[in-house]
Amino acid sequence: MISLKEFNLIQRKSFSKIPTTVEYPDLLDIQRNSFREFLQEDVPPDKREEKGLQAVFLATFPILDSRENFILDFVEYYLDKPKYTVQECRERGLTYAVPLKAKMRLSIKDTTGETDNYTETIEQDVYLGNLPYMTPRGTFIINGAERVIVNQLHRAPGVFFDESIHPNGTKIFSARVIPFRGSWVEFMTDVNDCLHVYIDRKKKFFVTTFLRALGFATDKEILELFNLIDEINLPKTDTLELIGRRTVEDIVNEKTGEVLLEAGTPLDEETVEALKSSGLKKIRLAHPNDPTMPNIILNTLEKDDARDEESALRKIYSLLRSGEPPDIETARGLLDKMFFNSKRYELGKVGRYRLNKKLGLEIDIENTVLTKEDFVEIRRLFALPTGRSAVH
Repeated sequence: MISLKEFNLIQRKSFSKIPTTVEYPDLLDIQRNSFREFLQEDVPPDKREEKGLQAVFLATFPILDSRENFILDFVEYYLDKPKYTVQECRERGLTYAVPLKAKMRLSIKDTTGETDNYTETIEQDVYLGNLPYMTPRGTFIINGAERVIVNQLHRAPGVFFDESIHPNGTKIFSARVIPFRGSWVEFMTDVNDCLHVYIDRKKKFFVTTFLRALGFATDKEILELFNLIDEINLPKTDTLELIGRRTVEDIVNEKTGEVLLEAGTPLDEETVEALKSSGLKKIRLAHPNDPTMPNIILNTLEKDDARDEESALRKIYSLLRSGEPPDIETARGLLDKMFFNSKRYELGKVGRYRLNKKLGLEIDIENTVLTKEDFVEIRRLFALPTGRSAVH
């Protein structure tokens, strides 16, 4: 087998009268070097960098069974010599490929149950299949036909914001998080100025339901995320200014401990006068929703029927899995695996950099999964009133 390093191009002959001052570059080097870095064939297994084929194995393994009684680890991989030469593959209509083998380690947990350690270990070389191999000309022979891989540009992972116009004239804003690997999540407003979440462009639910499932369980916590809570000096505020506004927490008489109003209760003239007569000095209310410039988060909260973290998790699970979860931890684990597990979700360093830059975050570039901070910052761009959204 001729290695890529050993291959030499035919010496060029120049018939020009003007001498060449700069040597022409070898235009095939980009393809050959890229494939060489992908395989790291000439690098000892214990010194291979986490890129290319090595990165694929490390991202996939270890694999555990559901009860974690068995764990399958990747140790190293090998490439054998191709069975046929390039010329034989062309003549016989074969694929020029090399056998790919990997050393795997299977560990078995103590069957006696006395410890949680993996007491039995088996190592074995496993044949995984044939890997198409690049010829010295930078091409591949597939079923006897010589092919080349053409470099193409594709959209980098990250968050993308968009704005469109509904047929009735309403502006629709959206934000889409696109990873290298994993589920797509999209946030989109509707004609009623509410914000929805779409996962893989299929299942749809309110963004406040999603926030509750992430741990921001109460209306108060969600409103605090977007600075939508006002602290009111009750004796100095006119009664008419408070009518229609909602409480964000239970209002309690500090002297008697009596709950005067529950969280989420809209105020009317009678209620306001009763609060003033009770001697309260300050209360916390949700920001008023201006009909001429509605607030997306407040509108969504009013229509969201999930009231706490558990109900939000159950609702999302039933939409994604078409059934009730056996327990709340299973429902929570579904979201964790979907967006916060590196084996299921991968932004890549490029995606993490772009998210940090777009959202003004400083999350470690090595953290290539989503975080709660990512979701919160995306939400902030929709927290502005309609018509002044910070879509870029």
